[in-house]
Amino acid sequence: MNTIMRKSVLSVAGLAFAGGIFAGPVAAHAAGPVDTKPAAATAVITQAPKPQGEQSHITLNDEQTANVKAIIAATKKAGLPERAAVISIATSLQESKLENLGHLGDANDHDSLGLFQQRPSSGWGTPEQITDPEYSTTAFLKGLKQVDGWQDMPLTDAAQTVQVSAYPDAYAQWEQQATDLVAQHWNS
Repeated sequence: MNTIMRKSVLSVAGLAFAGGIFAGPVAAHAAGPVDTKPAAATAVITQAPKPQGEQSHITLNDEQTANVKAIIAATKKAGLPERAAVISIATSLQESKLENLGHLGDANDHDSLGLFQQRPSSGWGTPEQITDPEYSTTAFLKGLKQVDGWQDMPLTDAAQTVQVSAYPDAYAQWEQQATDLVAQHWNS
């Protein structure tokens, strides 16, 4: 064997040995058989995080279902993934039970309106804008996009960062229903 060939073989053998030392303990503890397919042929499947805590559920009427579809349409229009729609729908379930609320008089929380209980006095838009499902969803999504790492954080944390609610953990209870609604209506 010539010198260049021998050095190449020894280099490859050395890399294999070093790789075995560093990867060995990790591979030794891995469960199941080793996948020998090339990396390009292996699909990466991501799953939504498991909902946190006890889950709530309501039966939707036609108006609420139309609002789900409007939230999904606005999410798609914004070019955001299904996870953004799940967070938006869960937030709306908590804030308004997916009802496009107008001014509620004494029962109103300050001047909160619409699907997300957004406040004109806080700069979310005019009352007319906030009660437009597409506008209010787009405004919520704009806030969501400004949250670093929103895609990977618990739903309730992402929603709370945008909404700044007095009940920061309340959004989590709607995650399963929101996930189910997005799965049902995303491709319809």
